[in-house]
Amino acid sequence: MIENKNVKKFLAIASFMMALAIALGAFGAHGLKSIVEPAMLKVYHTGVEYQFYNTLGLFATSFMIYLKPNSKKLILASWLILIGMIIFSFSLYLLVVLNMPILGAITPIGGTLLIIAWILIALSIYKN
Repeated sequence: MIENKNVKKFLAIASFMMALAIALGAFGAHGLKSIVEPAMLKVYHTGVEYQFYNTLGLFATSFMIYLKPNSKKLILASWLILIGMIIFSFSLYLLVVLNMPILGAITPIGGTLLIIAWILIALSIYKN
């Protein structure tokens, strides 16, 4: 089916991250609803939202890599999306579940990586 190893790898990772986003979203909606305050539940929900959006982005970049298999920018952007999403979303999940506000200081690092990734994607599209 898919012979490009990068495409296959990112599609598999994106599929796993989507399943995880659904599971974590359900956990937040049902498991945390009665345990944490509404403001913290909103923080958790923000992590889930960003994981969903950027997982969809990871699917999109996988297909772009399929069309442009030698694009180092797209491959780098895909890794940055994955790493940024993990840092951003999981720092929020842990902040809420462990009640450790200090973890909120890590979140902007993930956001910055996501911004860089999407700029790289834009440059890759524009320069082609």
